[in-house]
Amino acid sequence: MRVLVTGASRGLGLEFSRQYLQAGDRVFASARNPDESTGVRELLSAFPDRAMAVECDVADDASVEAAAHLVAESAPDLDLVLNNAGTYGRHDETLGSLDWDEVREVLEVNTLGPLRVARAFLPLLKKGKNPKLIQITSLMGSIDDNRSGGAWSYRMSKAALNMASRNLAHELGRSGIISLVIHSGWVKTDMGGAGAPLEIEEAVASMVKTIAKLTSKQSGAFLDRHGKPQPW
Repeated sequence: MRVLVTGASRGLGLEFSRQYLQAGDRVFASARNPDESTGVRELLSAFPDRAMAVECDVADDASVEAAAHLVAESAPDLDLVLNNAGTYGRHDETLGSLDWDEVREVLEVNTLGPLRVARAFLPLLKKGKNPKLIQITSLMGSIDDNRSGGAWSYRMSKAALNMASRNLAHELGRSGIISLVIHSGWVKTDMGGAGAPLEIEEAVASMVKTIAKLTSKQSGAFLDRHGKPQPW
């Protein structure tokens, strides 16, 4: 299987890359500055024939297009694209303190970024075997689950991503591509913090199993790491 992972320099993206490589797959580990990631360098050293670092800033049109061109030169198709790159914004946002530039930046990365990646890599996905386009979302993007408010930028960006993924499912389903969003759970990443209950390895292992079992009937869904539907 050929896999593209965005945001692969650390956290979930790095662990996704590692687990797919360990399973024998070929992985394109993309990030804004993959050469600066110790984790990516270690993967390239451990799996020189199947790991490739790809520079890709999902908030920049030209960068995403260049990344797609580079991958296309190295692979005839992709079976899985994992839109994992994300950012949070300030943790203490209130209506009065919202910084519009920061809100736009979070939306650029978390919502428009996956759409840029989907569009640029679509020609390769269409040629893949049982192709899947997976967006890593958060339960914080659930309108039904929002009982505390706050985290304006992040919540809005993930809610919009959820809708975008449902649209992708409708449009790309005609090409046989499954598209959906998966909530990883609260994980001990730089974003999740040390107090999170889930280890990165555990969260990713669960999502890898869920992704492997997906069918077209689940396209457009909002699932947790075990494949259980989540509230919109």
